[in-house]
Amino acid sequence: MPRTVLTSRMPPTQAESVIKNIIREIGQECAGHGEIVSETLAAFMVKAVVLDPSNGFNMDRTLMKSDVQKLVKLCVSRLLDSKNPSLDTIKMQVYFDMNYTSREEFLEEHHRVLESRLGPVMREITDNRACAREELESLYRKIVSYVLLCSGLGSPTDIKIVREATAALQSVFPQAELGTFLTLSKKDKERQLHELTMIVTGIRLFNRDCGKGGEGIDDLPAILHEAIPATTQHIDSQIQIAQDQAYRYTAILEKAVKNPLMSVELQPCMLKEALYNVRQYEVFLQIILSDVITCAQEVEMMTKQLGAQLEQLKMTIKSKTAVPTSQVFPIFIALSRLWTSFQDETVLISVLSNLTTHLEPFLGAHDLLFPEKVMQNLLDGLTVKTDVCRVKEHLEDRVHLVDFRKQEWLFPETTANFDKLLIQYRGFCGYTFATTDGLLLPGNPAIGILKYKEKYYTFHTKDAAYLFAENPEHYIDLIKEKAKKNAELIQLLELHQQFETLIPYSQANLRQKVTHSVQTDLSHMRRENYSQVYPPKDASTQSMREGSTRVPRPQIYLAGLRGGQSKITSGVKVNLTRAVDET
Repeated sequence: MPRTVLTSRMPPTQAESVIKNIIREIGQECAGHGEIVSETLAAFMVKAVVLDPSNGFNMDRTLMKSDVQKLVKLCVSRLLDSKNPSLDTIKMQVYFDMNYTSREEFLEEHHRVLESRLGPVMREITDNRACAREELESLYRKIVSYVLLCSGLGSPTDIKIVREATAALQSVFPQAELGTFLTLSKKDKERQLHELTMIVTGIRLFNRDCGKGGEGIDDLPAILHEAIPATTQHIDSQIQIAQDQAYRYTAILEKAVKNPLMSVELQPCMLKEALYNVRQYEVFLQIILSDVITCAQEVEMMTKQLGAQLEQLKMTIKSKTAVPTSQVFPIFIALSRLWTSFQDETVLISVLSNLTTHLEPFLGAHDLLFPEKVMQNLLDGLTVKTDVCRVKEHLEDRVHLVDFRKQEWLFPETTANFDKLLIQYRGFCGYTFATTDGLLLPGNPAIGILKYKEKYYTFHTKDAAYLFAENPEHYIDLIKEKAKKNAELIQLLELHQQFETLIPYSQANLRQKVTHSVQTDLSHMRRENYSQVYPPKDASTQSMREGSTRVPRPQIYLAGLRGGQSKITSGVKVNLTRAVDET
């Protein structure tokens, strides 16, 4: 029988070829059932199935053809399971990984794409050999078009905008200077075009501020001052919904841990997977929110700078008929750069808003698996605690250093940048997770942070801290084994390093682009400190609480910001918020 080797000792190129074939077969099988699966998702599922010990795959032995068939069958079966929170979480992780990058990387790529789109227009100008008057006039019009396209301030087919841009260009670069321009080297031509674009942009922005022009220029600061709070408010409300759901699942699972009979009835495995799903969603939203807050800070700073630059220009020019270019050109260039930054933030906010919207469908299985009536029955008589509440319960419990001779413990008052430490398991308590087969409870840094092998660990209680510290390796191994059974935990708990050597093929690994680490610590727990009590059903005050108010959430969509088939990118702001009486 033909055999396929799938071991860590296989040459990388051969291993990738084998995995590519398996991934292709999985994709075809799923497509046959009407489910379109990306290669990245199929690759992640191969990793998940191979890692799970219950599936019986051994990385150090040769796989028979029957093993490969079994692998494909298991992957397809999991990918077609529509009522599975674990699959939803994996899909969410793959989607986020493929669509999110840091603002620095995003803006760098965004500028690279814009520049590449402008390349042909730039070359038409720099390679031009115009001599005749008509050719020179045509070249000048191309320069005006380039300036408009590069600045993003209006369409080069709109006659009013073209006239305004041409007038601004003629004031600093008359058509008579084309002869000198044509003698320049290609590099110098490119440099002069960039400089002219910024000066013309600065002039048009100044004229707009004075009420004497600015045709086709959107009020980006005003758009951003409306879009950023709307986006922030929406993300905040989604975080609150996710946290409320996580707190309820946690309360039920905690009860199940203490009540074996309930565990049998409950099928807590599915409930834990649902908990991992909402916690992962919360983590991704916190990452996005962090970027939105950075946008808000940048916009606030830039708005002040814009006002200062415009004021400086007015003071410099006043009622003078002539002003030295050495005084005004640098301010025009500074204005242009500022406006480019406003454009960057507008695109970034739009992308982050869209990313948030596209994460919501990955929460689909919750209402099907755990309808509100079922949840209310499970929560009967339980107190649902927020993360903040749990942390504050043990604020006074602290590790005593005298109890430990070998371990190193860190405390806020004795450790520089204490709140900046990268905590393992994304801030959740490793001991609780290991000893309850996967319950997530927030660690409390105030108890003391254990430093072990250059990594940092927090714990839910002082007892948990002591027991973990007695034998860290034991609990670290238990967590690793649990993650093999639920591959979504690798991303959720940031365990990538521990699994890199097991499946070392680029095709089967998620790209690690996420540069933010969102800790479940006090600085991120901004919810109010309270406990939500579910009284027993026979209590006379029993009342059903609605899951959310019916006030419509703001939806401001910035259409067209990413551009389309045309060379012109224009932005249209559409308010999609429904009226209160429509809800």
